[in-house]
Formats: sequence, C-alpha cells, structure tokens
Amino acid sequence: MTAFEAAPLIKPPAPRGVSDWDLVILDVSMSGRSGVDFLADLKRIRPKLPVVVLSMHPEDQYGKRVLKAGASGYMNKDSAPEELIKAIRKVLAGGRYVSPALAEVLAMDLGAGGDQPLHARLSDRELEVLRLVGSGKSVSEIAEVLHLSVTTVSTYRARILEKMHLRTTAELMNYALRHQLAD
Repeated sequence: MTAFEAAPLIKPPAPRGVSDWDLVILDVSMSGRSGVDFLADLKRIRPKLPVVVLSMHPEDQYGKRVLKAGASGYMNKDSAPEELIKAIRKVLAGGRYVSPALAEVLAMDLGAGGDQPLHARLSDRELEVLRLVGSGKSVSEIAEVLHLSVTTVSTYRARILEKMHLRTTAELMNYALRHQLAD
C-alpha cells in the first residue's frame, strides 16, 4: 500500500480553539475588514498570543502600526521563506521580529523628528481609506468594502484632506500613487 492510498486511513487531529493556538500569521489586507482591526480584537482576546503580520505592503506603511497594535513581528511577502521561518522561531521564543528594512525605518524615525511622510499622521482607518481612494474607489465603493456608511467614509476623507493639507480627491489619489499606498 502506498502512502497516498493510506492517507484516508489517517485521522486528522481535532480542530483546536483559539485558546490552543501557538502563533498567528496574519495578512493585514483582509477582504471586508482591516487586518489591523482584527489584530486589535485578537490581542484583546489573547494578549500574549504572538502574531506575525505577513503583508504585501512595504514595511514603512504598516510595520510600525502593527507593532504598536501588538504584533510580535512584521514582514513583507517578498521575503525569503527562510526569513519567515526565522521570524516564527524568534517570536515563538518570546522575542520580536523586525526585518532589516523595518529596522532601518525604525532607526530613521529615532533621529528624524519631523521628517515623517504626511500619511504617518493618519489613523489606521484613515490610512485604509486613503489607500482605497488611491486605488480609484469611490466613496460608496469604499463604504461597501469597509462596511461603513457613505457619510462615515466622507468624514474620514475630509479628515485625511485636512491632516495632509490637501484639497481634492485627485490630490489624495496622486499622493497615494506617489507613495505606493494604492493597491
């Protein structure tokens, strides 16, 4: 009998509950919900649960945000698989993992003072709205994606414009594209 034929005879382990997890690997770009919001909820339920965020977004966009929200590590999906294994081992041993690129961002922040990009001033939700505006989505499309009212999205858009000292949606889109914030 081959291993393939024997596979149906092997009983899979019973599913484990959230309290049994050793580690969570989370993508910050979830459909219908922000990964940062999900991380915050998860950390309320299990504050000591290590979470490694694996994302397509560059470290300078989300790295600091997820670490502040309670993640134990952040890495870009373009990282080598060996680097993911290294991150998992470090986090499971009780440490924190930052990629060399994120370490550079954090080190620059220490001496930068006021040299941060305008989008660093935004809340997590505002950054998410900016990214969606930059992707060309309308206010009603953004409301649908984020499960918010059109009025709420319009309020976020107005706050973003004010915080970034911009006047129009076209300027927001241009900014998002220039800073590679749009998907």
